[in-house]
Amino acid sequence: MAQELDTGRQATAAPAIELKGISKAFGPVQANKDISIRVMPGTIHGIIGENGAGKSTLMSILYGFYKADAGEVFINGRKTEIPDSQAAIAAGIGMVFQHFKLVQNFTVLENVILGAEDGRLLRPSLAKARGVLKQLAEEYELNVDPDALIQDLSVGHQQRVEILKALYRQADILILDEPTGVLTPAEADHLFRILDNLRREGKTIILITHKLREIMDITDTVSVMRRGEMTATVKTEGTSPEELAELMVGRKVLLRVEKKAGNPGEKVLEVEGLTVTDEAGVVRLKGIDLHVRAGEILGIAGVSGNGQSQLLQVLGGICAATGMVRVNGASIDLSGKYSDGQSRRARGIGHVPEDRQQEGLIMDFAAWENIAFGYHNDPRFGAGIFMSHAEMMADTEGKMSRFDVRPPNPRLAAKNFSGGNQQKIVVAREIERNPDLLLIGQPTRGVDIGAIEFIHEQIVRLRDEGKAILLVSVELDEIMSLSDRVAVMFDGQIMGERLPHETDERELGLLMAGIQGEPDKPVIEAVDEMMARKQAEEEAAHNG
Repeated sequence: MAQELDTGRQATAAPAIELKGISKAFGPVQANKDISIRVMPGTIHGIIGENGAGKSTLMSILYGFYKADAGEVFINGRKTEIPDSQAAIAAGIGMVFQHFKLVQNFTVLENVILGAEDGRLLRPSLAKARGVLKQLAEEYELNVDPDALIQDLSVGHQQRVEILKALYRQADILILDEPTGVLTPAEADHLFRILDNLRREGKTIILITHKLREIMDITDTVSVMRRGEMTATVKTEGTSPEELAELMVGRKVLLRVEKKAGNPGEKVLEVEGLTVTDEAGVVRLKGIDLHVRAGEILGIAGVSGNGQSQLLQVLGGICAATGMVRVNGASIDLSGKYSDGQSRRARGIGHVPEDRQQEGLIMDFAAWENIAFGYHNDPRFGAGIFMSHAEMMADTEGKMSRFDVRPPNPRLAAKNFSGGNQQKIVVAREIERNPDLLLIGQPTRGVDIGAIEFIHEQIVRLRDEGKAILLVSVELDEIMSLSDRVAVMFDGQIMGERLPHETDERELGLLMAGIQGEPDKPVIEAVDEMMARKQAEEEAAHNG
């Protein structure tokens, strides 16, 4: 067991990681420009920046996915060549990706030893891994069933497996990319306890996150990147979220949503007994009842995969369901026969889907075509062979300017925009059509902090103009700050409704894990049991 590093040792030790003059270009785009950074051993070092700031490129160079055009890498004071990920692992570097690199139908043990087997016979490797995992679980609170299939584990447990994989390969340096994006608050708190334990044992951690509160809570030092350059490195205890946001964007940013009290009117959306069963026979929505009034934002909180996507898809006309849905008092057909996005738009429903690339855009088509989709029957655009591409182009240019889409080129294919700018295209298309009911899923996913501020302002503006908004987000801060009411979903059901000023993240986090009231055991254990029960039910349904 490594001994805890005290302040004096950190001051005299060589940096665990030192990058000097790192530059990397992709064609004409300079992703990293002469970046230098020092990460001290036994610390948690945060890296933040806007979309396209170069964070992922820099970490990909450190982990051997990319080769720098210029610059040097030093590990524990020694210059180190890292041509590939195997060299990074050999240098003691492990990386936990935002999208896990696990084989779903392998067990935990099999995933841990994959690529690190001791010889041709698997039995000795599995026996060794079982012993090491037991030791690591006790040491770092990384408890997970070694014989469980990955596909049967919760997202939080899968993340633990990724950390175990790195530690099994004797990583002393861990890179985590947006590690809490799909975790409940309780699971995120448990992850931070794990990271704190790793730090105490002398491990060095680089944390990439866009959540400033996490940076303030867990890191020792934070580096800020903007447009491919390192703009600042500061001690976390000596900064603030406001200062970090300004360093990221280059201007002052309002971090909290400013909105006056709502003035709800008549019910615009009414949902009763909404039920969806998927092709495998799993019931994804289990009799959902909810309503949204004019001039109101109803936030739906929950961990991804608990029915929020199906709720948006049904209301947006993408999939069929049973039950009843009324918009402005008129029933909507849910059979699928007449359910399509265009008919929904004709009823005054706008829809920003959760997955912009699969459901919001046609990636090979130009921005102006994507902004016209669904609204191409607008009289301003003409009809049939007399459709005016010039009008569509002008409309797109205006939206791109108002929503600061970069580059502001209507002819550029959607696939050539960054993820954040793709999101702005979809949001601009739907919000600027002034719908009576706006369905909006993960509105700021992959969007930088300056654009988040603008999108939030537009959502509140619609509400203040008397529109009804159904907001789905895995970001609890976003739900709490934007919503007038919050409904929490777990396993296809509404677990409860709360007013934001009468609840807190702990209560909502328990509801997100299917727990009502105070649990009679530690929160993380209660969350684990509920998630395991849900997975067992789904597995039974799949197996018939």
